[in-house]
Amino acid sequence: MTLRMSYFRQISHLTLLLIALVSSVLTTAGGPAQQKYLVYVGTYTDHGSKGIYAFRFDSSTGKLTSLGLAAEAAEPSFLTVDSRGRFLYAANETLNYNGQPTGAVSAFAIPPKTGKLALLNQVSSRDEGPAHITLDRTGKYAFVSNYTLGSVAVFPVLKDGRLGEATSFVQHKGSSVNPQRQKGPHAHAVALSPDNRFAVVADLGLDQLLVYPFDAAKGTLGAKPQIVRASPGAGPRHLVFSADGQFLYVINELQSTVVAYSYNVVTGTLLQLQTISTLAKGFSGNSTAAEIEISPSGKFLFASNRGDDSIAVFAIDLHTGTLTQVETDRTGGKTPRNFAIDPTGSWLLAANQDSDQIVVFRIDGKTGHLVRTGEVPQVPSPTCLKFVARP
Repeated sequence: MTLRMSYFRQISHLTLLLIALVSSVLTTAGGPAQQKYLVYVGTYTDHGSKGIYAFRFDSSTGKLTSLGLAAEAAEPSFLTVDSRGRFLYAANETLNYNGQPTGAVSAFAIPPKTGKLALLNQVSSRDEGPAHITLDRTGKYAFVSNYTLGSVAVFPVLKDGRLGEATSFVQHKGSSVNPQRQKGPHAHAVALSPDNRFAVVADLGLDQLLVYPFDAAKGTLGAKPQIVRASPGAGPRHLVFSADGQFLYVINELQSTVVAYSYNVVTGTLLQLQTISTLAKGFSGNSTAAEIEISPSGKFLFASNRGDDSIAVFAIDLHTGTLTQVETDRTGGKTPRNFAIDPTGSWLLAANQDSDQIVVFRIDGKTGHLVRTGEVPQVPSPTCLKFVARP
């Protein structure tokens, strides 16, 4: 290990420990744990919903209060929110927009006092079926993963929150071994490295992670990404960096596994460390993995299973980055496509798409153990949950 890498690793470990300590102290002292939030819910409108819904969430009790429909929108299946809670962006997972074979991306303003959203503008996603959207670390660019044909588009975020025309577009090519799901590329999600220098794309159809250099001044992706090959038939879906930026975790939809990688902060290189199942021992049947998140403390990783309808809980070794499964908990509904952890790290909200409900769990901060609270509000076809802090 070089002196520079050793320095980065020491600083990163200290940073992660500080984050965990501050999170623990604030929660115990009643800081963020007493805050109230808005929760926005993306949905599939071809299954009975009308768009994006809103709830108030009290993080001292875990209670959700419905605010009803926040904005009408077509297939707003995935959402993201800027760091200051001013704007919300939705990937409209359609195959047609303004008569063209493409989906759309919508920008909304979030009013300071109400949960209603105000549409700012809408642009083409540049390809069919956008399934994921995220912002870069500065909040100045939105990355959209177009699933159907496997492409990624980058859009500038203007000062007033609107989206500009795409500054970058990359089209993936190829296939993999599953004849039903991998006949062509299917870009599913993007994660930005902590220093904003690389964009890592999970492509389910190619069984690849593509690590693109990212020019944050121009909003462009490099032409020659590093290619990291997944296990044949794995189907990489979503991904998340550890808080210290030393590790990347990828959930494989088709094989229901999580892969841990070490991440080189200088070169953007990924080195596989571990593959672990998201399913309980002895499980038999069909199940596909969906979402992956890390708790604010950095101590636990959570992953959802559709078919098994469960949330897997893993403890993270902060030094090696490897995972140990703690438990697998039933979500109390069908098809947990997405879940979200509140900013205090005390609650996990599971979006059960096919049972039209959100189920609230309390998270044990010491063990990661999940306990259902009995809070089960109804919402049609929930697919994505996002928290926004509000006084």
